[in-house]
Amino acid sequence: MESQVAPPSAYISANIAMHEPHWYVAYTYPRHEKTVSDLLVQKSIESFLPTFTKVSQWKDRRVSLEIPLFAGYVFVRIHPDEKTRVLSVPSIIRLLSNREGPIPVSDDEIDAVRLCIQHGAKLQKHAFLTTGDHVRVKSGSFEGLEGIVIRSNNSCRLVVSIGLIHQSVALEIDADLLELVRPVSSASSCGARGLLGVA
Repeated sequence: MESQVAPPSAYISANIAMHEPHWYVAYTYPRHEKTVSDLLVQKSIESFLPTFTKVSQWKDRRVSLEIPLFAGYVFVRIHPDEKTRVLSVPSIIRLLSNREGPIPVSDDEIDAVRLCIQHGAKLQKHAFLTTGDHVRVKSGSFEGLEGIVIRSNNSCRLVVSIGLIHQSVALEIDADLLELVRPVSSASSCGARGLLGVA
């Protein structure tokens, strides 16, 4: 049975053209993300499993481990009527859905995470954010990347989110590379106006 998730209005409508592929979220058994990703490749199903490198100290050596950035989730790009192929993959529990069917994820959100990984960003898990000054990277390796800016301990971080799963990641970035896209008026939000010198 598919999970019943009621997405906010910001999500893409589930009433989409059946002939167009979109990104969806496959929920997996714990620690089965890599296995699921490999099986999807074998089935020629486009998938995306973002990971980060974690260095662990074993008894006699240090080892580097590839850890899923969003534990329990693998993204798949399929036509809506191909969901049965995805659900037939062992260790996939369900696709995140509402009453109308699987809920698509914005291409922009997937592209943002991909851009960070492709350019070697040192991503860190971050509390899910929905408010704050929305900024865009105007130059450099991450040009075009958008997210919410926060300031902590004299550092500037850009928070990128996948709204459907309510999870965010952050990367440190030079404030001079950012331009304000959409400000917020909330005094409690960590803003970019003072940080970026935007009135």
